[in-house]
Amino acid sequence: MPHSSDQAPFPWGALKSSTIALIALAGGVWMLNLPFAPLRWAVAKSAPVLLIPSFISMDQNYRQAIVNIKQADQLVNQATSPADFELGKTKANAAQKNLDALPVWFVGYYPSQYCSLFRCGWNFTIDEFRSARETVARMDATLFQEDNARTQIEQADQAIAEAQQAYRQTTDLPGQSKAIAQWQAAIDTLQEIPSKTLAGHMAQGKLSAYERDFQQVVGFTKDNTRTGSLITVAKQFAEEATQLAKNPPHSLAELEEIQKFWKTAIDRLSNITDKDPDYVAAQRQLVGYQKSLSGVQVQMKAEQESVQAFDEAQRLKKNLLAVTTNDPQGIDRGRVASELQAIIDELAKVKPGTTQYSDAQKLMKSAQNRLK
Repeated sequence: MPHSSDQAPFPWGALKSSTIALIALAGGVWMLNLPFAPLRWAVAKSAPVLLIPSFISMDQNYRQAIVNIKQADQLVNQATSPADFELGKTKANAAQKNLDALPVWFVGYYPSQYCSLFRCGWNFTIDEFRSARETVARMDATLFQEDNARTQIEQADQAIAEAQQAYRQTTDLPGQSKAIAQWQAAIDTLQEIPSKTLAGHMAQGKLSAYERDFQQVVGFTKDNTRTGSLITVAKQFAEEATQLAKNPPHSLAELEEIQKFWKTAIDRLSNITDKDPDYVAAQRQLVGYQKSLSGVQVQMKAEQESVQAFDEAQRLKKNLLAVTTNDPQGIDRGRVASELQAIIDELAKVKPGTTQYSDAQKLMKSAQNRLK
């Protein structure tokens, strides 16, 4: 029986060498899997098996991106409650992280050897990659709009609660007028929330209740039918003016019609005196209406001047054509240049946003080309 001292020593040197080799191999694989496109392309063509860690990560992120995008799209675009948006936001953020984890060189690439071993199923094209990012971006925009709408509702709720309390606790007219103005401003904020948002839809229910309470407490319909009617009629004329003002530019006749509606709305509100409880609210509306009327009047002046300038340019053009057509051999180039410059000067007076502006720009470009 050999003595224990005769046993072969443990091969520490071989173990150390093997460990170093293993570490070096792992380090090499790690380096080859770094997110450096030229290196990865070279390895993918010559030794794709070394990119298995990258393929596993990309396959998982691809699958998770598709799942998260579908779930986020369902939650965000068919939401029925704020909780759906919260979960949808989480899924959209997760999908964005998955897409960020997919390197550019991966898009459109199909690792046939890896997929034959691990049964992966991706073939992500450039168009699909862009479409996925655009989908996530649209959902982010929707979520941002919803967050803003919900914030507006919360602020309006708080402002109305404070206004109601101030109105009940205040006995003097200035204090009540201030509370009424705050109350009405908060209601207006709710009206401005986009109705296409879920928050906007929810705000409509609140709005009906708040307006009913406002009318009952302040007295638009109960205690002061006259001023309530005047404000309602003024709003109707203002809404008609706003509707007509859509899709500019407008002709002078159209602008005059819009101006008529604004003047009628202002006239109705002007009949509400400082003795009426609705005076503050009416004055606040009146400021906005007068501002809108001023804007229309500015447009009317610009339209009128632009029409005159364009007509004058057309007259000068007609005269120039007559001269060059009747006596083509005896054309005075200096006179032609002078006439062209006069046309250009008149066309420069045509203001942007008027009905003549587009045609004026085309004619000016033609005149400038002839002048060169």
